[in-house]
Amino acid sequence: QVQLVESGGGAVQAGGSLSLSCVASRSFRVMAWFRQAQGKEREGVASIEALGDTTNYADSVKGRFTISLDSAKNTLYLQMANLKPEDTAMYYCAASRQTGGYWDHRANYGYWGRGTQVTVST
Repeated sequence: QVQLVESGGGAVQAGGSLSLSCVASRSFRVMAWFRQAQGKEREGVASIEALGDTTNYADSVKGRFTISLDSAKNTLYLQMANLKPEDTAMYYCAASRQTGGYWDHRANYGYWGRGTQVTVST
């Protein structure tokens, strides 16, 4: 059974930093982070392709978040800096066996973790 397990969430003040991790039970072609704030749609935060390390970011996090992948450990990371209250959400790890399609479309990912909460206070 394929598993994605996130960790590293927590509470931080605005301007602070957090790092998220997602350990996968197998390798994937594409992995991503999504987030869902209360009462809002789940949105793509960042993605990375295992071959070539191509990355994509939502405009709202560019310059503040960095996605990376340790292929040897099947572990995905999200380094988050200069956090803002609007970054508060449940963060989910997602994975796909295929490349192609829009990186921030939920339907392109067949595997999901259970999420880890990030709360940013003023």
